[in-house]
Amino acid sequence: MAHVLQNVVFPLDRDPDLLPLYADPETWSLIGDKPVRVSNRAQLGNILDRHSAKITAGRRVSLGTYFNAFPASYWQHWTGVRQVRLTVRTTGPATILVYRSNGSGVRQRVDTREVTGEAVTDFDLELTQYSDGGWIWFDIVAEDESAVLERAEWTTEQTPERTGKASLGITTYNKPDYCVETLQALAASPDALELVDRIFLVDQGTQLVAAQEGYDEVAQALGETLQIIRQPNLGGSGGFARAMHETLQRPDNDFVQLLDDDVRLEPESLRRSIVFGQYATTPMLVGGHMFDLLDRPKLHGWAEVVDEAPFMWRNLYQEEMPHDFGSSNLRQSSLLHMRMDADYNGWWMCLIPLDAIRKVGLALPAFIKWDDAEFCLRAREAGFPTVSLPGVALWHVSWVNKDDTIDWQAYFHARNRIVAGLLHSNMPRGGHLIRHSRRVDLKHLMMMQYYPVALRARALQDVLSGPAHMRRNLATAMPAARALAAEYPETVVHRDPSTVLHSRRGRQVYKQLSKNSLDNPSGLRLRWFTVSTLVSHWFHKPNSENIARPEVEFGKEDAHWWRLPAFDSALVSTADGSGKNIYTRDRRKYRRMLRESLRLHSELRRRWPELQKRYRQALPELVSPESWHSIFEEKA
Repeated sequence: MAHVLQNVVFPLDRDPDLLPLYADPETWSLIGDKPVRVSNRAQLGNILDRHSAKITAGRRVSLGTYFNAFPASYWQHWTGVRQVRLTVRTTGPATILVYRSNGSGVRQRVDTREVTGEAVTDFDLELTQYSDGGWIWFDIVAEDESAVLERAEWTTEQTPERTGKASLGITTYNKPDYCVETLQALAASPDALELVDRIFLVDQGTQLVAAQEGYDEVAQALGETLQIIRQPNLGGSGGFARAMHETLQRPDNDFVQLLDDDVRLEPESLRRSIVFGQYATTPMLVGGHMFDLLDRPKLHGWAEVVDEAPFMWRNLYQEEMPHDFGSSNLRQSSLLHMRMDADYNGWWMCLIPLDAIRKVGLALPAFIKWDDAEFCLRAREAGFPTVSLPGVALWHVSWVNKDDTIDWQAYFHARNRIVAGLLHSNMPRGGHLIRHSRRVDLKHLMMMQYYPVALRARALQDVLSGPAHMRRNLATAMPAARALAAEYPETVVHRDPSTVLHSRRGRQVYKQLSKNSLDNPSGLRLRWFTVSTLVSHWFHKPNSENIARPEVEFGKEDAHWWRLPAFDSALVSTADGSGKNIYTRDRRKYRRMLRESLRLHSELRRRWPELQKRYRQALPELVSPESWHSIFEEKA
């Protein structure tokens, strides 16, 4: 029996920006070492339906694209599958060319067939030469007459290691429109739903999904597969923990697939992730990549890791992200042919085997931030690795127009990173984590951003109080953090169109040296800058004129920590461009917060071994199904 590993699919959304992710009918060349599009004759009208497309006479279309190439290296490395069959169904005269690549992105021809009429063409391929990386794909060429690709799929005769279905866990807070769109996409994808047992939509908001236009129709289409669960806002961790808990009660399930709410789903990706989980040699977490919902060819999340010394997350090859497939498609992007191993995957899309949940527990009661990374690290320590699988992705609102390190989320960024470090760092006293955290405070203070420093101080105080606080303030930490903003004028976003804000000295503009090069100080210059700035802000009062009116104006991209400290006040654009914040130097707050930051970080360093022991001892109870069940009962 043939098992479908991957279908060739096309977008039904008539968005030209999406086409390079599915099919590449363009002509490319190289100028120097850079790929350049020579012609762009992509025609959305040639997409006939979800699985078929027309190849116009005289054109060549490559399926060596993100969603339609086969990630051979990942299948070879993580599964026992060693033979796959590519089946291509066509109508009309055409030439089918099959290619493979290695981990360096070097292309090699594997096979070529000429076909006519209604043809079914099979290519038997071995997965034995892809240890370091590589994909397999095919191109179709139509010469004198047009041809049609009717359907294509990648299959294997090998049986999967496990056959259980997956539940879907969607956590939402006031995103009913997105959720209904996701449900509609699922209802229209029966091949993906075949692998889904239940859809648990955990609604924690006040704008209910069940009240959204279109919900009744999609709920009727999904029937008993869809289950809405209402609960108070316990954050992403509380919503996803609920989905995990509910899935544990489903005896025929092997997985829970976590999905964020503000996403646009590619249903084939959902199917692929579950199939990959079924074939994995040992149970493992299968994560999806993240494209930018507002710039759809742009990939932001590929394989993510946690650096041990600073205990901080990042993309592997961070300097290469985001990757724009509109400028450089898969075949022209050698880095993307390498097999990249991840430490964790964001819970915008992540398949988790129930074996892992039974062994290591549910999500940490962290509300938001670091719950996904912490769980993946915990699972890895228990023998359940994470793979971020190419060809499995969705579109998510990216962080380009956000800066959640200076709003109420600063509390969770700080607290949950430190807690995760206490639980999983193998470095003495957390390595550079404490020093890095203290440096973050210093930067905020020099930039006149006192609100995030206050939140971070509260985070450290809670960490120092012991692990019990995480459950105790699960439902209250976010409201308390938001309420604190009222005490800090710089949090006010000035949007009134009738009042145009101007600074005394005008806007400051800086020339960026290159994509990844700025004028920030380093080495001895950095040390001198930090010490001199801290001393200057301690002793010198701001000019009264600069208190009454902002001294200068900065665009968000120019408002760096080594530039703002030179001024007493600044008008700074918000990340999304919707308004401006006014940052004003306050010597009294600065002195008090600097002393408190130094004291708290010193205490954290001194008490690290003791706290590490307490948090690790408390972890099994914090993440147990019984503990979470009692939380759900208390908050019901």
